[in-house]
Amino acid sequence: MIESRNMTFTDVQDIDEEIHEACGVFGIINQDDFDTARLVYFGLYAPQHRGQESCGIAINDDGNITGQKGIGLVPEVFTDKILDRLEGKAAIGHTRYSTTGGNSIENCQPLIINYKDGRIALAHNGNLVNASKIRCDLENQGAIFQTSTDSEVIANLISRYGLGCNDLVEILKKTMDVIEGSYALVILTQKRLIGIRDPWGLRPLCIGKLGNSYILASENCAFDTVGAEFIRDVEPGEIIIIEEGSIKSVRTNYKRPHKFCIFEHIYFARPDSIIDGASIYQSRLEAGKLLAIEHPAEADLVVGVPDSGITAAIGFSRQSGIPYGEALIKNRYVGRTFIQPTQKLREQSVNIKLNALRKEIEGKRIVLIDDSIVRGTTTKIIVQMLKDASAKEIHMRISSPPVLNPCYFGIDIASKENLIAANYSIEEIKELIAADSLGFLSVASLLKTPVGAPPHSFCTGCFTGEYPMEIPQEMNKFSLEKC
Repeated sequence: MIESRNMTFTDVQDIDEEIHEACGVFGIINQDDFDTARLVYFGLYAPQHRGQESCGIAINDDGNITGQKGIGLVPEVFTDKILDRLEGKAAIGHTRYSTTGGNSIENCQPLIINYKDGRIALAHNGNLVNASKIRCDLENQGAIFQTSTDSEVIANLISRYGLGCNDLVEILKKTMDVIEGSYALVILTQKRLIGIRDPWGLRPLCIGKLGNSYILASENCAFDTVGAEFIRDVEPGEIIIIEEGSIKSVRTNYKRPHKFCIFEHIYFARPDSIIDGASIYQSRLEAGKLLAIEHPAEADLVVGVPDSGITAAIGFSRQSGIPYGEALIKNRYVGRTFIQPTQKLREQSVNIKLNALRKEIEGKRIVLIDDSIVRGTTTKIIVQMLKDASAKEIHMRISSPPVLNPCYFGIDIASKENLIAANYSIEEIKELIAADSLGFLSVASLLKTPVGAPPHSFCTGCFTGEYPMEIPQEMNKFSLEKC
């Protein structure tokens, strides 16, 4: 066993390998004769990949905002009976993976709160880095919190600033002046649908139109799902206000240098999305091509780990001239997976999701492409699976740099001591996963992959340790549960 100062590989295997994004959002003001609740329901299918722990819908029925939310996937939470009960002409929806606060019904979104002008509903994708400080300050002033999410901090600020101000834009500006971190927000009031993107543009948010109705969504693929037209991305630091069929843009003074999360291009966003002018699919193709240039291999077949490694594998194949083929079959009927109590069960959970095509790989040298190695657990099992199926060699290629640091902006990347690349050299990782060779895409090449996006406009903190803002040392996923 290879050991380091901070961890052993056995420790890594005790941790869930998957990377998880925070959330997806969707909202509409219905100026047509649509079934609003069902439109949001179908719209939430598109960002389901962004969060699979819980989901919810809040709807405005002539000024009365109510909602339904629950633990599970969209079709698990919403039945026809429930959707029939959700009536109204404006609504927002949310899919969640918990990055601040645990997976409980209290933390499900959208959040619905009371303030002086009635009720508002809020759905949030991202993470605030100063939520703990703000919450402590608010509690000292008498505020009472019902959840352990940073999203409730935003809602509480909006409510509090509304006490002394009747101008909604000014209330939102005051809130933006206090909160720091990543946020793509959709807010439902008694008369308006509002979208806000953080000043750094860390998380995506875009505008679409269906008939006479405007839509806000995390990714433009949601518009395709409901037959809507993509209009544009919300700009960093911009407030979008939609009311009575009209749309208003408020350009705030909070805009910072654009630092969109590069992991959206690597893994999180759907391949059929275009964000800030750059195609996610083309980014992943380009990553594979550059990976083939930086880390060539003598092999017989290029294989992508389903589904996240497939597009980069196609790019690697095109650049290298090595044929692309399938060697791993994914079970499409496996739902969410969770940390298993024993190593044997963990291995079985991977075997349930993936199976090797023995006849396709027997005796062959394989280039195996994946989007990242975070903790190493799954990678080792997949490499062994291919070798058990009689692959001659496994040359592992990763279409991103080594993950060396946590993410604090809405991605559940673990603390540094649980990141395999932060504790082992590339050569040691190669030995630990039992690959014949291992290569990672460089940061310089990664920044070239979003074709059409402005250069150097990305947050690369998880690779470089360079974050767009200061991060409190005590910040972690469950810090607000201790308040």
